[in-house]
Parts: sequence; C-alpha cells; structure tokens
Amino acid sequence: MFDPYRFARPLLHRLDPEDAHELTLRALEANVVPPQPRGDDPILRTTLFGRELSNPIGLAAGFDKNGRVYERMGAQGFGFVEIGGVTPLAQDGNPRPRVFRLPEDGAIINRMGFPNEGAAALEARLQRKGRPSIGIGINLAANADSRDPADDFVQLATRFAPYADYLTLDVSCPNVANGQVFLDPSCLRDLLARLAAIPWAVAAPALVAKLTPDIDDAALERLVGVLLDARIDGITVSNTTRARPVTLTAAHAAEAGGLSGRPLFLPSTAMLARVRALVGPSLTLIGAGGIASGAEAFEKMRAGANVLQLYTGLIYEGTALVTRIKRELAVLLEHEAVHQN
Repeated sequence: MFDPYRFARPLLHRLDPEDAHELTLRALEANVVPPQPRGDDPILRTTLFGRELSNPIGLAAGFDKNGRVYERMGAQGFGFVEIGGVTPLAQDGNPRPRVFRLPEDGAIINRMGFPNEGAAALEARLQRKGRPSIGIGINLAANADSRDPADDFVQLATRFAPYADYLTLDVSCPNVANGQVFLDPSCLRDLLARLAAIPWAVAAPALVAKLTPDIDDAALERLVGVLLDARIDGITVSNTTRARPVTLTAAHAAEAGGLSGRPLFLPSTAMLARVRALVGPSLTLIGAGGIASGAEAFEKMRAGANVLQLYTGLIYEGTALVTRIKRELAVLLEHEAVHQN
C-alpha cells in the first residue's frame, strides 16, 4: 500500500513539532489525508463502555485537544478517539519550545501544560459535528491556576457527559500546576465523592482515571484502592513519565517534561499488569505507552488491557502504523485462539 507519510515525514520533521502538528491537523480538516484501508478483521471487535468497536486501537488524548478532527479518525483506522485535554477556561500552556523529538529513541518529551481553547469552544464543535462513527472519550483537566481543581472536574464532567462514551479524569499530568494534586489519596477520594454527587441530567457517564507511572507500588495500591471504593469504570495505564532511562541517546533527552514512546513501553506494561492484579478481571483498563507494533499491542492485552491507545508512534510512522498494528495483532490473536481450542 502506498504510504504518503513516508514522503511527508522528512518535511514535517524539519519543522518545530508543534508547527508540524498544526499542519497535520489542517490537512485532516481539509480531508486531504488519504484514508487507511477499510474493514477490520472480525477478531478485533470489542466493546468499550457499551459501545461496539471494530477494533481496540484508540487515539490517545493530546492529538486532538480542541475537537478539530476527531470525526476523521475512523477513516485513519482507529476504533475510538480521546479528545482533549480540555480545561474549563482556555489556557496557553507552558512557554515554547515545549515539545522535543527524540528520533533515535522513538520518543517524545513534552511539557505542553494543557494548551487548549477551553470548554465552551470544544462543546460548540461537538454540538456542530455530533458523535463520530467510532467510540469517543473526552479527557478532562483542571486549569493550571484553578483554586479548586476538583470543581473544575465537576464542571467539565457535567458539561461533557452527553457527548462521550467515557470521560477521562487526567489526574497525573506532570507538566502543569494542579496536574498531580489528586495523586494524594485524600484529594482523589474527595474528587470522586464530588463527582458521585452530581445530579446527572443524562445517564451518569463512564469515568476513567489516568494514572502516572512515576509512583511506587505502595502508592499505586493506595490510589487503586480509592478508585475501586468509588466504583470507577476504568483506568488508563499510563501517562507520560518524568523518568529518564539511561538508554536515551537523543540530544534533547535532558529536557524537562513527560517522556512518551518506546522507552515507556516496558515500565507502563509492567504497571498495567500490576493494576490488573489489583483490580481483578472485570474493570476496563486502557493500555497506553510506547505501542508501535502488533506484538507490543498483544503484549499490552496479555498484561491486562481491554483496549489500547497510541500517539507518539504516529509522529514517526503516520496512521499506516494503525493498519500495521491491527493486521499484526489479528494474526497473534488468531494464533492464540487456535492454541486455546
């Protein structure tokens, strides 16, 4: 299959990463990005919070912060998409430069700080465009200068419940004030209690908490316990990491921010397995972190993920990566099914 991204990537990677991303969004908005092949292998079918998906590969939050292109992503091969993060009020985020490519490591470092146009702008787009043909989540975050971050989440959850299959509580961003307030179990417990007290005008949305890999096993167990007590619907494992493996070789490896991509695969997958052991078999887990092949997607699922998310790999391979992952994953799942029967 012809892959135009092979020719576009050298040009895009000469640009600042944010400028390249903006150009990508504009191309998607103009509907000039060629679609990926239609028709997923039936073995990839799954459900996510009651929504039927043709495949378990999702687009992670951060790609479409303001809901500009989410309706295009089914044609790019995804089974679901997560918009955001969105904050109640628009904010600029951290000063640029704030995104750094580490091509030798298959990684990205970002310290974006949740730049976005705010809740009103996103809701206006959702009202205009409607539900996509694929599953949809919305990633929620507190404003960096908010005096009551929990109230920010309550406002956002109330506002966006009608528009999504699930809402993600991004309580683990390493790049912004208020980003990790709720890693304190007492603060997290208070937030979840306030969300549970919302008098929903529609059916209560499925709520997902996104966790950081930068905590030890004891802290992880405490946080998961709080989430289970509150009857959370799902957990995303994991967010980016502040850690810097000694194996990093790229020039920007020392930049501050969250590291994503290939170096995150092993620690996030190990954390995923720990979370699955803590929560048991029934809770929905979204596996994220460093997926760039069908074998890695399969490994995440064997570690306990129900569905998967990726983003960083797209920067290096484009959406042809989604098609390749699905084809490789289908072969591995079929092979597993044969040997189980």
